[in-house]
Amino acid sequence: MKRLTTFIAAILIACTPTANPEDEKPGPDNPSTPQTPETPVTPPEPEPEPDGVCIDAPLVLELESAPVLGTAGSIVVYSSDGKEVDRIDLADMATVNMRPDGTMIPKQQITADSKYNTFMDALKSGSRFRAVHYTPLRIKGNSLIIKLHDGVLNFGGEYSVTVDAGVVQGHGGVASGEWGFKVKPKPSAAGTLSVKPDGSGDFCTVQGALGYASSLGKDTAVTVEVGVGTYNEMLFLRDKNNVTIKGASRVGTVISYPNNESWCSGSGGSRNTRPFAGALVNTSGGRGLMLVENCNNLVISDLTIENSFGEQKGQAEAVYFNSGNNTHRLTIENCRLLSWQDTFLCKGEVWVHNSLIAGHCDFIWGYPKVCLFEDCEIRARAAGYIVQARVPNATDKGFVFLNCNLTAEDGVSNGKMYLARSGGDSKVYDNVTFVGCTMSPVIAPQGWYSNPAPTPSSPTATSGWKEYGSVDPSGKAITGHNALGRVLTASEDEPFASRAAVLGW
Repeated sequence: MKRLTTFIAAILIACTPTANPEDEKPGPDNPSTPQTPETPVTPPEPEPEPDGVCIDAPLVLELESAPVLGTAGSIVVYSSDGKEVDRIDLADMATVNMRPDGTMIPKQQITADSKYNTFMDALKSGSRFRAVHYTPLRIKGNSLIIKLHDGVLNFGGEYSVTVDAGVVQGHGGVASGEWGFKVKPKPSAAGTLSVKPDGSGDFCTVQGALGYASSLGKDTAVTVEVGVGTYNEMLFLRDKNNVTIKGASRVGTVISYPNNESWCSGSGGSRNTRPFAGALVNTSGGRGLMLVENCNNLVISDLTIENSFGEQKGQAEAVYFNSGNNTHRLTIENCRLLSWQDTFLCKGEVWVHNSLIAGHCDFIWGYPKVCLFEDCEIRARAAGYIVQARVPNATDKGFVFLNCNLTAEDGVSNGKMYLARSGGDSKVYDNVTFVGCTMSPVIAPQGWYSNPAPTPSSPTATSGWKEYGSVDPSGKAITGHNALGRVLTASEDEPFASRAAVLGW
């Protein structure tokens, strides 16, 4: 059997590191325009592979001309004992559309009643699985880049790959025994895991590292160090405490993938078994890029998470932090969270510091006990509303903005962004407070959106819409926001005046 030897070098084709300027929108690589190939498949030549490849690295099949995908046949991976461990069936490509950047998206919305196929994935964390759409095949120049399903390989395992003739138009495929590879052993240091797109780390994908971290014991502290690069993937973490995800820099480490409500319904959930082809999904993995369920003391720092759906209409979270008991803690430090509608959805107790959150419609929202944004930039990308709060209890602080800068992208008209709007549910509370914030002219003169009226409609010092010390960019005090919001006194502001006062930690 020929071993897959250009594996590590070819990973660079699929995961090319990028360094984006602060205002440049990161996104997936753009594949070359396919051309009809005329030459046969050339399996990789053998070279020494002492340790093997990352368990989550892409398979890269080098061709002598640009491949064109067929509509039939399968790519199958076998373990050394001949057991099939993964399959990508080209017949399932009929269920997706391909975006100009090569990303494959479902033609029909994935719901609980959808049937799972090989152009979907099930991201594993602990004992749970998140069903999502994904891109199993990309074309880059003369290469076919194959992304296997999450969690199908074993550390230290040896595998072979077959490619049917119908997978690539005009080519005879790769027969059994021609293409093989070995996976690296488990990381030697479980406390710190490295992710690097060139294959020199413990993992090549962030999800690969998170999936492994979730197997190390619920409370074992794990730091996932993510190198410079653009990682085109969705993420899932469940029932795992004390995880830190740390990038190389907030513009140099980018996790970006397109998702939205019309492709994958709901805010997202997970199931307790891996779905198989033809079975019902049962639980949709949701429209966000990153889904976190029941994880305490999660820290995300020095990176960008972007839902690259790229359209104003359509719910599309970058992060959904779902704390079942509303007490789990999340810290986001020196990050960028980018989308349009519903960028950040949270529950629990959250501290977001020195970060950029960008969107246009309810782009900060949720059900938290308390969520503090401190020293952050809150950037409007179009007309809309910053916050929609659905806080469970009247005395919960909800969303608090402390010393933040409310800005707008070029081209957004003045007066077109509201501080908050209500979801209209009288059983929850619109608890939102702005303290010491600088508000650019993009903020509407009324401040608060009036229809429907918030709960409570007459704010108090502890409940409803509130502000204290708001100024314009010149430092002049802002007055005149409508009566649906309360201007706090100095003494009423004290519970919101510092991180310690707001969070107690």
